[in-house]
Amino acid sequence: MISSHVITVEAGFEEKQKILLSLELLLKICMAVLWLASVSLLICPSLSCYICFIKPQVSGRLCTGYIVEETNVNSVDECFRMLDRIFNTNETVIEAGRVAGGLEGKLKEILEAEILPIAREFQAKWIMDTVYESRLQKAADNFIAAASKLPRDTQCIPPCGFQNIDAAYNCDTCQYDSCLFPLDCPVEETEVMEGRGIEMRCDVPFDLPNDIEVVWRFAEEFKTQETEQFKEVTAGPDRLYFISSTSSQHTGTYQCEIFSGTRSIVRLYFYITVTPRPVAGHTALQGIFDLSLLPRGQLLTAPGAAPHFSLHLLLFLLTTCLASSLLLLFVSLGFLYWLSVSEVDHPVADSDEEDYFGVSMLAI
Repeated sequence: MISSHVITVEAGFEEKQKILLSLELLLKICMAVLWLASVSLLICPSLSCYICFIKPQVSGRLCTGYIVEETNVNSVDECFRMLDRIFNTNETVIEAGRVAGGLEGKLKEILEAEILPIAREFQAKWIMDTVYESRLQKAADNFIAAASKLPRDTQCIPPCGFQNIDAAYNCDTCQYDSCLFPLDCPVEETEVMEGRGIEMRCDVPFDLPNDIEVVWRFAEEFKTQETEQFKEVTAGPDRLYFISSTSSQHTGTYQCEIFSGTRSIVRLYFYITVTPRPVAGHTALQGIFDLSLLPRGQLLTAPGAAPHFSLHLLLFLLTTCLASSLLLLFVSLGFLYWLSVSEVDHPVADSDEEDYFGVSMLAI
């Protein structure tokens, strides 16, 4: 009787050990599933500040007791989807994490200060999804507020060009980005008279490597930034392109591209318009034609001169000329009158003299 009881107890003890081992194995399997779920859901092509700084094990502990209130079911997947919505796809969180170089450690401290206390508090507890939503959203808001106060990047010089500096921390890649500017700069427009010279300089406001090569290209007539429309003109270290005497064939867009090795750094564009030089004979004929169209009594004034002043001056000159002409006329008439009077007086004197001599001769 006693031996049979001992056998029964031993059998029960072995059964309990089997149950405990099964539970332990099941727990290990669950932890492995949680680990894989956290890695598969959180590590995705687009990263975030949460993924950059919070370890997957922490997310596993955080989401273990997540209960969907509507169904009263534990769902780790729903917890990870909530984390993804609040942190990973939240553009405000990502933008707040775009800080100046050397501050990624500060970002990690801010985010861990918000997430780790919640993970410790929720571990091994059943927590409703509404509580998760409230606490995690508040953590995200606190991170945005604190991270937004950190210094931003100030080294990038707009508007274009690849500037090889660690400009800002990017939570999408968990690393620093260079300045996010396009390679193509805006087109600079210039107008030049035909026959005159023009120079274009491939200068940028940021530092360049020492081993640069400058390639000049030209797209005749068009104002464009389409690379397939350009033909190479020259290549080398010279950043100056000079045309000594322009003509109509120089009208178009000039592209200057700077390379460092095989890497393109920046592309500048200059749109040149060549204005034809006016023909001298055509200009003279145009002036005569303009004079013929003036109303009677009106004269052209000198460029920049006051019209009334020129008219008054012209009237003064005409009056002076007219007065001088009249004075000359009067003087001429007076002189002619004096000559006529003199010619009349001299013949009378001669006749008297002849009579006097004649009488004398007869008297003798």
